[in-house]
Amino acid sequence: MKYFDAPETPYGAGHRGLDLAAVPGQDVLAADTGIVVFAGPVGGRPVLSVDHDGGLRTTYEPVVPKVAVGEQVYRGQVLGTVLAGHPGCLAAACLHWGVRRGEEYIDPLALTGEVGEYRLKPWGGGW
Repeated sequence: MKYFDAPETPYGAGHRGLDLAAVPGQDVLAADTGIVVFAGPVGGRPVLSVDHDGGLRTTYEPVVPKVAVGEQVYRGQVLGTVLAGHPGCLAAACLHWGVRRGEEYIDPLALTGEVGEYRLKPWGGGW
């Protein structure tokens, strides 16, 4: 997993989210209730963004969406599936999960209330 590293300036280097190990085709779930505000390519990679209460926006990439812009989504709802090919990913696939409050990127782990390593587990077939 690659951790959050806040940029020193708005256009500076940094890592504006977390890279979570996944498998290609794995379901991506909504972090919380919100409205899908973007689903399309950014820099050649498919990105999905959801606006939440409190001025938060979560982003997920690379994700093939199963939801559309303007759609209401709920915590734990399937948003799409992970694609392989995230740069720097050492696993079969990685989900990049980012969070902004307004224009400021924040550490997604700060919203989970827990500190430590996270790994997406395959959904469905047991452990």
